[in-house]
Order: sequence, then structure tokens, then C-alpha cells
Amino acid sequence: MISVSRQTLATLADTSVQNRDASLLDAVVHTSVELSHIQIAPSQRRSRSVVGIRRPSERRPSLFQKNLSGGQAIVEPEGNQALGYRAAKRVLDIAGALFLLAVLSPFLLTTLVVLLLTTRGKPIFRQVRLGYLGRPFTMYKFRTMALDADRRQHHVANEKDGPIFKNRRDPRITRFGRLLRMTSLDETPQLFNVLLGQMSLVGPRPPVIKEVAQYKPWQRRRLAVMPGLTCLWQVSGRSEIGFEDWVRMDLWYVRNQTLLTDLSLLVRTPWSVLTGRGAY
Repeated sequence: MISVSRQTLATLADTSVQNRDASLLDAVVHTSVELSHIQIAPSQRRSRSVVGIRRPSERRPSLFQKNLSGGQAIVEPEGNQALGYRAAKRVLDIAGALFLLAVLSPFLLTTLVVLLLTTRGKPIFRQVRLGYLGRPFTMYKFRTMALDADRRQHHVANEKDGPIFKNRRDPRITRFGRLLRMTSLDETPQLFNVLLGQMSLVGPRPPVIKEVAQYKPWQRRRLAVMPGLTCLWQVSGRSEIGFEDWVRMDLWYVRNQTLLTDLSLLVRTPWSVLTGRGAY
């Protein structure tokens, strides 16, 4: 039987505890070393991309606005589509424009010289207008306003209803320009637009783009035929007529477009020019 002294047992117990503590310490150190080699990736937040959200104030442009800004047709063709009428109207336009240019040539040359001297060499005013089906073209006129007329427009009151701008005593119009407007000589360079096929002798007056942008749908139909030098509005009082009545007159022409209607309006035009009614 083996006898072990109490001192020996105490020594063995202390040694066991020390060994256990050393083993525990080694395990902790080993675990700490392994954890130090582990790379923890940063947390990734999921980003949500918002696509297709439109602010309330942002509206998609309509087909009309796209076509208007892109120079495309904004109405369907109306009026007399008969081939015979269209051919006869084109012959009348060419013959009439050449005849008027020949007859009015002395006045045109005189006007050109005066404007060359009084407008610093800029006698012809060019402006983009909307023609057949609302397609743009460059329209020509003799200059009747000061060179900075566009910049001064906000100082002039508009006396007309609707989208058109008119002022009977517009201060931007020159003295010679008023004479040209009273006699309608300022419109005569548009005879070249007629020869180019951009206008006709008879038809609704071609509007500017910013006016058409404010048209109601039914008013756009006045662009369904070729624009012209003279029309029912031109021989009925011009600027004395309200805008909606003006449009109704043009739509009457669209519905009643015949060679007889054209000839009737051409015959009435000289008297309208001589009286100068509503010309300003």
C-alpha cells in the first residue's frame, strides 16, 4: 500500500492547477492569434436606384409640342385636294407673282433703296413662319420696325386678344415703315415665297411659332392649307377683327377653297389695300 504524505499531495495539486491554468492560457493566446488573421468585411448597404420617377412639375411633351419644335406637320391636310384645282392654283400663283413683281418693280426698287439708307443695310426682314401643315419656312418682308424691335417688345402693350401681338401706335415702327404698312408694300417680298412654293397668293396668313404654341386644337386647322398673301381676313378689316373671328374666317376658306373663291378674294384685295383699313 502506497502511502503519500499530505505535503506531497499538496504539491501535486498545485502542479495540476498550474498545468491547467497554463493550458487555458495557451488556448486563449492561440485563439487570439487566429482571430487576428480573420478579415471582417465592412457591412454593405443595399442602394436602391430610383428609376422613372418624374417630378409633378415635369410633364412629357405632347405629340403636338414635339412636332411643333421638330418642324413636323401638326395638322392633317384639308381644303380642296382635287388635282385639277391644285394645278390651276399653282399656275395662278406663278403667273400672278411674276405679273405683280413686274408691275410693282419701280416701287420695290425705290423702297429697297430708301431702306438701304435708313436701316444700315438691312432692308429685308426675315422671320420663321409656319406654313402648310405647320411646317416652318423663312418669310420675307420689307423692314418696317427699328433694328432692336424684338428687344423692346416688352415695353409695348398688346392691344389684341389671343396669341397675336398688335399695337396701333407701336413706337418701334418707323415713319417709312408706317407708310409701307398702310399700302401693304411691306408684304410684297413674299411674292418670292410664292414663286418658291412656300406660299400662295390666297390663303391664311402664316403665323409665328410662339403664337401657334398657344392655339387651341380647333384653331390649328387654319394651317391645313397653304398660307397666302391675301385672305378673307385681309379684305374684311384686318387688325380690326378679333382673333377668334379671324380664325373662323380662315376655316371658312378651308371649307370653301375653290378657284372661284381665290379669284373673288384677289379681286377684292386692291380696294382693301387702297383704303388701308385695319393696316397697322
